[in-house]
Order: sequence, then C-alpha cells, then structure tokens
Amino acid sequence: MCHDESGKVGDIDLTIVIPLRNEEANVVPLYDELSTVMDAGPYSYEVLFIDDGSKDRTLSNLENAIADDPHCTILHLTRSFGQTAAMAAGFEIARGRVIVPMDGDLQNDPRDIAALVAKLDESPGYDVASGWRKNRQDKLFSRRFPSLLANKLIRWMTNTQINDLGCTLKAYRREALEDVKLYGEMHRFLPVITRWRGARIAEVVVNHRARIHGKTKYDLRRTIKVLLDLVTVKFLGDYLTKPIYFFGKLSLITMAVAFFGLTLAVFQKYGYFVSEPLNLNRNVLLLLAVMLVLMAVMFLVMGVLSELLVRIYHESQGRRIYKVRETIHGGRPKHGGRPEVSRTAAEDPVSSRSG
Repeated sequence: MCHDESGKVGDIDLTIVIPLRNEEANVVPLYDELSTVMDAGPYSYEVLFIDDGSKDRTLSNLENAIADDPHCTILHLTRSFGQTAAMAAGFEIARGRVIVPMDGDLQNDPRDIAALVAKLDESPGYDVASGWRKNRQDKLFSRRFPSLLANKLIRWMTNTQINDLGCTLKAYRREALEDVKLYGEMHRFLPVITRWRGARIAEVVVNHRARIHGKTKYDLRRTIKVLLDLVTVKFLGDYLTKPIYFFGKLSLITMAVAFFGLTLAVFQKYGYFVSEPLNLNRNVLLLLAVMLVLMAVMFLVMGVLSELLVRIYHESQGRRIYKVRETIHGGRPKHGGRPEVSRTAAEDPVSSRSG
C-alpha cells in the first residue's frame, strides 16, 4: 500500500510511526487495538507501519488487516536496516503536527498516546513528551538491569533528566524533529538531541505490558552499541560547533602527562626515586614523553582540521548553529493606547506554539 502523496505536511493532528520486524502474531491485534483507540479519540491521524525486512508473515498479515483503512500506510523496506532507519523512514513522510513512535510488539499501550499528546500543551508548553515505563514488564537481568545502568550513565553524561530513554513511545512536535538526522542506534537518543537543539521535554508514566508473542530483538549486545553511540552523541552535543575545544583538551592533558614523565626522568637521572642514577638515554620515560608530545601536536592539528570541516558542514548547507523558537515584536500605537506585542513563528522554530 502506498503513501498518499496528495496530503500536505501538518494537515492532520497525529502521525503514529511503528517499526516492525518479524511480528506476524502481533500486527493484527496491534492494528485492531490502535484503530479502536484512535477512532474513538478527537484527533485526525495516520499510522505508518514500517516493515523492516520481515522474513515471516508480518507484511501479508498487516496488508490484510489494513486493506480497508485509509488511515494506514505500510512502508516495506528492502531489507532489515534496523529500528533507527525504520523510524527515520517514517519520520520523513509523516504529515502529522505531532509524531508518535511506538513499538509493534504490543508492549506499548495505545491508550497512552492521548496523555502524551496532552502533555505537550501543558504549561509552559513542551516539544517532547517522553514515555516512562515505570513498572516495566521485562526480564530483570537481561533487559531491565542493563537498561537501568545505561539510563543512569546517559543522564550523567548528557545532563538530560529522563528516566527511560529506551522507551519508544514518545510524542514529538514535528518541528523538534525537522533538522534531526538519525544514524546507527540513535533513535533512543532523540530526546537528548532535541534538548540540545532547545526543545522542552516532559516525562509521562506509561503502561508497559509483557510480551506475549514473538521474540525480543534486544539483548546485551545492544547495550554495547548504545554505549558506543553515547560517545558520538556526547561529542556532537558538546563539541559539534567547537571541536577544537575537545581536541585542545586532549592535547593539554597529553602534554601535561609528557611533562610529568620528562620531569620524573630528570629526577631519576640524579638518583631520585630509584636505587641508582638512570641515564636519560636508557630511561623509557623519556621516549614516552617524546611520543606524548607528538600526540599532543597531532591532537591540535586534528582540532584545526575539524574546525574547518565544521565550517564547511554548516556553510555549504546553510545550516544555522542556533535555533529560534519564536520572534516577539513590540510596538506602541501612534495615538496612545496600550503597547502592542505580536508574536510570529520563526523560520526554524523548535516549537510550533506561537505563545
């Protein structure tokens, strides 16, 4: 089933994006429950099912289920590209003013969508409502414990106070996702990335259900991938527009260690810290100091090159290094009266709220 290209971006309230892979027993109950909930709600909506190269009957079961439903679209990817790529495919064609990703394994509850969307409109106005599986129904040692550690580490490194970054069920204003590109396993870091772009984030406790059919796609190896992606996210968040600071810090640290090693080698030449004097040409600390000085110079060179690449990246694409939420115009009528203040949405806002 093909996506309806005649619709315009922003002409419906919600787009629900559901990545799927080998969920043949779950897709029909998922569709039935989701359509029942959404049809009873106040929102206009579309549902994008992204089949990530399933090798079972997921696609055929889903095609039969949605055959008469104009709200639904299936994107059938040529092979399994991963959950991040599947979500990116859905985000790219989403038409809703709010985009809600969710899992296709029936563990997310569609009835929580309304609460997430409502949270966006609460004062002071949020751009992201993140689901929190407070009572998570997964195995302790293989799923919950690694997730707990990973979330604590991510909160500490990124200063993003979200308890459950791994929960797929979230609500995003589309403006918060407009200039976000996803790679690797970056979908779980979306709240972090949007916050660094100025988004306001709230957290909502959501229902989490035990998996009944099929097998989980997560294991301990996924935790390792998350930690590696965390390094990338940390670098992009803190140093994307100033990489020379990152490499400069490494250079200073390396130079300090080199100076310490050289000083210790000089002391050892005169008999300190050793049983007998040790000539510099026989002291491995001198070679270590020389190597570290060379590394410090290389770090500085890498920093300069990174600065040039960053400038090329932003200037060639006309990308801004800032993001404007709204513009507030002030003015006073010529014939007295109260001052007038008008607000206009910026060209590149984080939020669609106009105040």
